[in-house]
Amino acid sequence: MDIKSLINDAKSLGADYFPMLMRKSAPKFVTESGNAVYGIVAEFSETPKVFSAAKKVRDAGYSKWDVHTPFPIHDMEEAMGIKTTKLPLMAGGAAITGVCIAIVLQWGTSLVLYPTVVQGKPFEAWQPFVPIMFELGILLTAFMCIFGMLALNGLPRFHHPLFSHERFYRVGNDRFFIAIEATDPNFDPIKTKKLLEEAGGTDITLIEDVD
Repeated sequence: MDIKSLINDAKSLGADYFPMLMRKSAPKFVTESGNAVYGIVAEFSETPKVFSAAKKVRDAGYSKWDVHTPFPIHDMEEAMGIKTTKLPLMAGGAAITGVCIAIVLQWGTSLVLYPTVVQGKPFEAWQPFVPIMFELGILLTAFMCIFGMLALNGLPRFHHPLFSHERFYRVGNDRFFIAIEATDPNFDPIKTKKLLEEAGGTDITLIEDVD
């Protein structure tokens, strides 16, 4: 993924969170009614079929798509080609930041701003600062894990374009779905639909992104 794609993804995410402040970029595809195209969704009736279809979509080079199932499917992450999440790196960065802030805060206060002798300890003693370093590191890590997870998953989101597809509601019962987004670099309405048909998908539908 290049820098331009990352910037576009960041803008799209910002527009989802703050629609009153940011506008979404112009859609690549629109329907005859003028609405933006969210993507294409295909329905599958059995676990092996959707598992096999996920492999075909992965091998076709798509990167912005998802599988929706009524229950977890073993090894689906591998079938989709999902890479390891960046959340541990984000959490580690938050922990280091918290420790550094605690160090600067305590050393700066006790050694520079208000040098005070406490029980005969030297001003640069690090042992008394360990609890605050630990607590602040844990605090920022916890916040990063929570808010980082929500951001990476595009949450909170009170509406999703797939909710407008009536058959999609069966995903909580006995149907499986693969949705490929129109923002994917390889997305083409005709070619993508043909791929899903060859993968065994049924009721393949073009989904509009209506606010």
